[in-house]
Amino acid sequence: MDATRILAIRHGETTWNVDTRLQGHLDIPLNEVGLRQASHLAQALAQRDTVDAIYASDLSRAHATASAIAQAMGQTVAVHAGLRERHFGVFQGRTFAQIEAELPEHALQWRKRVPEWTPPGGGESLVTLRERILKTVDELAAQHKGQQIVLVAHGGVLDVLYRAATRLTLQAPRTWQLTNTAVNRLLWTPEGLSLVGWGDTSHLEALGKDEATT
Repeated sequence: MDATRILAIRHGETTWNVDTRLQGHLDIPLNEVGLRQASHLAQALAQRDTVDAIYASDLSRAHATASAIAQAMGQTVAVHAGLRERHFGVFQGRTFAQIEAELPEHALQWRKRVPEWTPPGGGESLVTLRERILKTVDELAAQHKGQQIVLVAHGGVLDVLYRAATRLTLQAPRTWQLTNTAVNRLLWTPEGLSLVGWGDTSHLEALGKDEATT
């Protein structure tokens, strides 16, 4: 069988998520809520899933989330920088409000999701991000045909994967959630990705609504 089952998961909550501050490639750790989210996620996966490999972005918020899963499942985490969040250039470290006030022309390009627009200061365009993410997923999934793997990454990465699996363009309005530690199920074959299930947050119910919906 050529298919690889993928559990694609966004990292747990960080303080900057709460503050609507763009993290990008900056290495921001999980907050207390994020650590608890990761723990509940890990327990749920250990009870219901069999996993053959766990991969994570090298940024600590993703790696810490993956490490909780690995510990619960008796696995190890393999780090891959190709799973990093989008590089947002000078947007990184700024809140949404600050971006709108301080960089209005660039903010407009960002809001309109212009595919070729690159954030000043070394950022990545959406086109470049998509190319990086899909190349990384192809590389990793091809090593695990007939198996199930976990990929722990970031909101921008999950957005690319959803669009690829549903054949949506980079500029299509987002109508799907990118919740911290939600479990998103995809199927990979050499022909591409397909969507199996999206946004499972049942493991977060014990944390309460406020903590589960950053």
